[in-house]
Amino acid sequence: MTDQPKLRLGTRQSPLAMAQAREARARLCAAHGWPESAVELVPVRASGDKVQDRPLAEIGGKALWTKELDAWLGEGRIDGAVHSMKDVETVRPQALAIAAILPRADVRDVLVGAASLAEIPRGARVGTSAPRRAAQMLHHRPDCAVVTFRGNVATRLARLASGEAEVTLLAAAGLGRLGEEGVGTPLPATDWLPAPAQGAIGIECRAGDAAVRALLAAVDHAPSRASVLAERALLAALGATCHSPVAALSRHEGEAIVLRAVLFSPDGNERVEGECRVTPGAPGAPAALAADLLARATPGIAPHFAGPPEGAATPR
Repeated sequence: MTDQPKLRLGTRQSPLAMAQAREARARLCAAHGWPESAVELVPVRASGDKVQDRPLAEIGGKALWTKELDAWLGEGRIDGAVHSMKDVETVRPQALAIAAILPRADVRDVLVGAASLAEIPRGARVGTSAPRRAAQMLHHRPDCAVVTFRGNVATRLARLASGEAEVTLLAAAGLGRLGEEGVGTPLPATDWLPAPAQGAIGIECRAGDAAVRALLAAVDHAPSRASVLAERALLAALGATCHSPVAALSRHEGEAIVLRAVLFSPDGNERVEGECRVTPGAPGAPAALAADLLARATPGIAPHFAGPPEGAATPR
């Protein structure tokens, strides 16, 4: 008789999401000395995967990646949910907790279709649905035009190949997890800042499930967790949404995290930048950075950030 799985992990059905879930399973099995059969992967088709012809911000935002998995957790159909952390809302249900952040992968974006920003043909169409990528591209290359690209990695590469755009941008971490490391040219993160929490996989579970939280804690990577939570705290304090062109980059200096962030206007013409040091003794530094950035935000930037909600708690 086959043993029952020790954990059921829910995941979206896209190829990248499944690759991330397999990584989570492999790390859990290695940490606990389990056979692969000990962790069952439970695919769910997320709302965000069902609509591909409109920007995410127009059809409900990041919740479209999480709501089905949230419901399955609440109903006890799964024990944990595997997420790409850049796609998880900063304000989460109190009944859920981020129990583990896996070791973070490459945070950079990859340019596909040209060898560098400077070598993109003049007037080229850039395929992306991300406000950050669009604004950052228009800041660097105001001669370019942005056209909406949504869908998984294969879909976007196919649309590029069919001539719908001259270049597009993809996450290096996603390409690596799909075995597509040779696609495109990685952009230096210090010049082209990534999305907050890009490259990080998280596993969420029911906050009150102490047994599952303990099992998942075995694969929690403390440095990655610290960086991701700092970047999520910044987003929360900014009141950022799917419409908000915001980029962030963190680096570790001893026990401290240096967090750098840039806010853009959607057309890329305006930007405001700042950084802070996040230490165990100064957990409020991301919120202070957000307040500073919002205080200096220009008229083209400010409307796209709501600021912290009254009584907001630090993201978990």
